[in-house]
Amino acid sequence: MSHSTVPRSEPEARTPEKTTAASGGAAGPGSRATKRSEKLSLRLRFRRDRALLLMTLPAVLLVLVFNYIPILGNVVAFQDYDPYLSDNGFVAILESPWIGLEQFERIFADSAFWHAVENTFVLFFLQLVLYFPIPILLALLINSVVRPRVRAVAQAIMYLPHFFSWVLVVTVFMQIFGGAGIIAQTLRRHGYEGFDLMTNPDTFKYLVTFETVWKDAGWGIIVFLAALSSVSNDLYEAAAMDGAGRWRRMWHITLPALRPVIALLLVLRVGDALTVGFEQLLLQRQAVGVDASEVLDTYVWWNGIRNQDFSYAAAAGLIKGVVGLALVLTANKVAHLMGEQGVYKK
Repeated sequence: MSHSTVPRSEPEARTPEKTTAASGGAAGPGSRATKRSEKLSLRLRFRRDRALLLMTLPAVLLVLVFNYIPILGNVVAFQDYDPYLSDNGFVAILESPWIGLEQFERIFADSAFWHAVENTFVLFFLQLVLYFPIPILLALLINSVVRPRVRAVAQAIMYLPHFFSWVLVVTVFMQIFGGAGIIAQTLRRHGYEGFDLMTNPDTFKYLVTFETVWKDAGWGIIVFLAALSSVSNDLYEAAAMDGAGRWRRMWHITLPALRPVIALLLVLRVGDALTVGFEQLLLQRQAVGVDASEVLDTYVWWNGIRNQDFSYAAAAGLIKGVVGLALVLTANKVAHLMGEQGVYKK
């Protein structure tokens, strides 16, 4: 009688990894082998991406030289800086006397500074309400056009003013809305009284907003159209088969696809709240007067460059930078609370 024998399984071979793990060896996350592999992977990634890194190196150097290194010059806000103490600007900074927070006390006691702050925030809120939604609406309108050629022509026409300088933009508006502009001359020929919108301080803030819309709305259209291009047509077809009309498809498909981009641009716009167009306002300053056109940028320029009160202007610019940083952080936190990524992750 034959008995079937079941072969016993041989003991499992212990691999080096299991042996090391079982003996509590150095194969954990903080081991030397892991760190060595991380260093190796970083070296390999650098070799893989070195062409891209070399391409971005000039841009990084430009940002470093023109944006970050000048931040060190804010030290003059705490000094009575005199550039004529030495031919070398760095030596002049070292030799200028320290006065602490005296410049900031002068700024907070200056009524012209608070008037510039008021004008800055008024223009910011007007541009946020009147300018920010317009690129979204125009992008939705262009995206609804069926013919690609018509869509491309409309996009190019709306994007063209973005390449114009502010000198040309102000000139175009002057030829249309100025006292000798097309509209005023047409009204006079028909027996009506003409008008000069370019020199009216009461409507200047709306004029500046319309100039910004005409010049920069095309750039926003490009951004939002790029976000819409990532939306699959299958979603629209499935929604149409379920009976969803055009407005429901826009509300439930298009706008949710734009939410991350809208949140990102809104955070960046809030962070740029205190910069409402230096060159644009400086070109029209003489036409409407200081009371209507003075904002923080022109206030800093007038005191720093024209009056050569460099320490005072540096203190005002430092206040503007700190407030702008606080606005960016606050807006980004609100974006996180709304479930969006914002400028950076949590």
